[in-house]
Order: sequence, then structure tokens, then C-alpha cells
Amino acid sequence: MNEITRIQAALRPHLPWHGARLTFVALFLVALFRVETVNLDKLASVFANRAQSASSHKRLTRFFRGFAVDLDAIAQAVVSWSQIPQPWTLSLDRTNWSFGSVHFNILMLGIVHEGVAFPLLWTMLDKRGNSSSDERMALLERFERLFPSAQIHCLTGDREFVGKAWCSFLLLPKAMPFRLRLRHSDRISSRSGKRRQRGERVFANLAVGEQRVLSGKRWVWGRRVYVVATRLEDGELLILATGHCPQSALADYRLRWGIETLFAALKTRGFNLESTHFRHAERLSKLIALLALAFCWAMLTGLWQHQQHPIPLKTHKRPAKSLFRYGCDFLRRTFCDFSLRRSEFTQALQLLSPY
Repeated sequence: MNEITRIQAALRPHLPWHGARLTFVALFLVALFRVETVNLDKLASVFANRAQSASSHKRLTRFFRGFAVDLDAIAQAVVSWSQIPQPWTLSLDRTNWSFGSVHFNILMLGIVHEGVAFPLLWTMLDKRGNSSSDERMALLERFERLFPSAQIHCLTGDREFVGKAWCSFLLLPKAMPFRLRLRHSDRISSRSGKRRQRGERVFANLAVGEQRVLSGKRWVWGRRVYVVATRLEDGELLILATGHCPQSALADYRLRWGIETLFAALKTRGFNLESTHFRHAERLSKLIALLALAFCWAMLTGLWQHQQHPIPLKTHKRPAKSLFRYGCDFLRRTFCDFSLRRSEFTQALQLLSPY
């Protein structure tokens, strides 16, 4: 059984696809770690098969043009592989870029673990700018349908995820706890509800590093929530709304940064997603699905390697590289020379069978 066949076998329990499709995914993952870019020409040049590069390029094109990827299966595979302990902290954010006249805008939900968000669900927005409440609610409803028994610690979101309808949805019975950042201009009521002020005025006297929790629930976006704030080191005001446990809201919200780390891994610090020449949102969504699998494998490999050989610290006490980069480097070395690294390949493959 060669290496591609073994990867295909590891994928099969998680992705109920035809064998030829699983073989393609295995070839894609190996090629992606070898070149660390989604550029189809470069991927085709290192496909681990006997075909000419031109034939591999056609195979890539056919997959993204014609195959219907089950995104729900991808999300379930990520959860199955990652084995992130519950309760989960979720992070919601957008990433966008332009390719010529085409503007890509992606709303993504991830599970934060080890300082980074594992990509779970996403929506390709057919517009520039912020997502709507309906788009965000649809994404969370899909999450709840796929993982109805999941325990959620909280949902984190930046300043664009605001509004009465959105807040009302999150405050519904059995809805998930949240930590959402307010805009400085959002109005916050007094405890009696008779007076409202902009957030930047309510916390105008907050010193750098100081934290304050307003007493009782306040009216924000037409709903009653707890409000907490702090002044960051650069002087910027960070104001949060939450439906519960305001004392821990700031610490929880800091985990939101994990999705920014994910976006960096998918883009310039990892798989160079922006180098794609795709112009169709559907094809880009399929590409992100494969990158989600690759990201998960790289993180699992990085965590495993860190347990075996801890990442050294630099003089400023920060790790010399991220867990994602640690895993990517290991998989690239392994996949670039299977014959010399058979044992390493077997160990990395076992990470996709956590049970």
C-alpha cells in the first residue's frame, strides 16, 4: 500500500466520498504541504503520481469545477480529527481580499484551541463589507444542526457583529453565551434605563490597564446585557457586551484572536490562499474545505511534535515558531521524501485516526 493509498484509507472514515475523490484529496494534501501554495500550476507540478503536470492540472480544475463538496462532512471531519475538549470557545470573523475586479468576502466560524481557531463553517458573502444578522444567524443555525449536543463556553465576535436582531437571537432560550465587542458609538443605558450615552463617554475616565464592569444589566441594541470595558496599552477602549458572567468576559474575548491567527495560516504565513486565481465563490469555498483539512493535520502534527520536542523559546520568551508552522515543516519534510521518512509518515498518518 503506497503513501497516497494510506492517506486515502485514513480519510475514508471521515469523508464518505468515492475512492477516486479521496485519492485526489490525498494527492492535493501532499502537494499542498510540498509547495505551500494553492497555485494550481505549482500544485500540479508536485502531484505524487505518474501523470504529467498538464494532466494533474486538468484533474485539479475538474475537481473544483465539477465536484460537489459536502461542507458539513468537512466540518465533522475537523471536529473528529481535532478532538478539542468541550466546552468550546467559538470565534466568528470575516476575511476578505480582491483578485482583479473580483472581491472575496468570507464569514467564518471556528473553534479556538491552543491559541488558534480550527476552521469549521464559512459563508461566501456575495457583497463587500459586513455580514448581516441573517447571514450570521444562518451560520450558527447550521452549526447547531450539525453539533446539537455541543457544549459552548462562549461565542466571541468583533465590532461588526452587532445589532438588535443579532443580539436578540443570541439571547433566545438555549442560545449560546457570547462576548461581543461594542463600537465606541454604541449607546449604553444607565442602570435605570432612563439615560443613554455613547460607550466612549461612559468609560472616558478608564485608565490604561484598568477594567470596569457596569453594575447590573444595561440596555444596548434594544436588549439588556452586561457591559464590561478596559483600556488597552495603546489607549484604545475595548467594550464588551455579554449575557452572563461579565467578570470573565475580557479573558474570554482575548481568545477571539485565534481566528486572526487562522486567517494568517491560510494566507501569507501558510497556504497562500490569496494566490488562487479562482473567480467563482463556489470553487473558492471548495478550496477552503481542503485547506481546512490540511490546517487541521498541520496543527495536530505541530502539537504532537511539540510534545516530543518542545518548540524553543526566543530571548523575548516567545516560541521560535507556531504550532501550525511546526507541523507544516514536519509534513513538508516528510512528504518531500517518503523513502527516507517512512516512520515519520506513519506517525503523522496516525494523527488522523484519534481513536
